Amino acid sequence: MFSKPEHLVRRTGKKGVGRYDYLKQLVSEFKETKSDEAKEQVLANLANFAYDPINYEYLRKLNVIDLFLDQLSEENTNIVQFGLGGLCNLALDIENKEYIVHCGGVRIVAACLSSRDEETVLSAMSTLMFLVTPQSKLEVTSPEIVNCMLRFSRSRNTRLKNLATIFLEDYCTPEQVAEAAGSEVHPVAVEDIPVPPVDCVPE
Repeated sequence: MFSKPEHLVRRTGKKGVGRYDYLKQLVSEFKETKSDEAKEQVLANLANFAYDPINYEYLRKLNVIDLFLDQLSEENTNIVQFGLGGLCNLALDIENKEYIVHCGGVRIVAACLSSRDEETVLSAMSTLMFLVTPQSKLEVTSPEIVNCMLRFSRSRNTRLKNLATIFLEDYCTPEQVAEAAGSEVHPVAVEDIPVPPVDCVPE
């Protein structure tokens, strides 16, 4: 259930720490701590808060979208998974979606399709679908990404197979799928997709 302002007052109390201040504390803790375990816990908490639309404005003000994007290039599998989970939660909102796309998020998320972690790949697939807009659809359904989804659609892993099939059927044209199938003689590896730096400056 999504939170409402009155629920937050009951949860924190009138003299309690406000939601924005609490999220700010989490962001500060993530940036300051040297403990990988603490980073994972804080990032997981931020990803959970990203599920509730009432937090979207706060998270944008705190540049949490950039923080999530930055984690996708980390070697720590849990960090990548939580960062991607946060983006996946935020990407349903049109303003968040546009910002992620503007920051090169499609390519950054697509690079996670080559992860060996199943949950990370599933989150990447879902996030890419959530990032589809009339403006971004061509990028999200690029030949490289469609080729990758085509391979996942033949996976023995039912979860990967089903989600990839949905992507191909709901977001791609038959021509795009046929072109990807025809290019499989020389497939492009997802890890070879160039990932641009995240250099967005908040307005």
